Amino acid sequence: MSNFVLDLGKQTASFGVTTAYGEQQDVDGIRFIPVALSWSGFGGGSDESGNAGGGGGGYVIPLGAYVRKGDDLRFEPNIVAFLAVAIPFAWVAGRTLSRVIRALKK
Repeated sequence: MSNFVLDLGKQTASFGVTTAYGEQQDVDGIRFIPVALSWSGFGGGSDESGNAGGGGGGYVIPLGAYVRKGDDLRFEPNIVAFLAVAIPFAWVAGRTLSRVIRALKK
């Protein structure tokens, strides 16, 4: 029996930008090169009686795209993804800062 988890890991190595956006596109002489942050993990095992199991998962955050028009190259961020990360970060940072200030006052 082949190692199912290793095979699954090899197949999902192409996840990421392709999953979030697709391949790069050329439209009217402008090239769009997508950018995404991705990670995945898989595991598996078996016991002495031969019972085996495995599982895995992953996550992809579309960050934006590089836009190339002639010699000009610029990054266009995905505002929705930025807000999805920035809002919880700002809440945690504000909450932490208020607790630090409260602790320093004592």
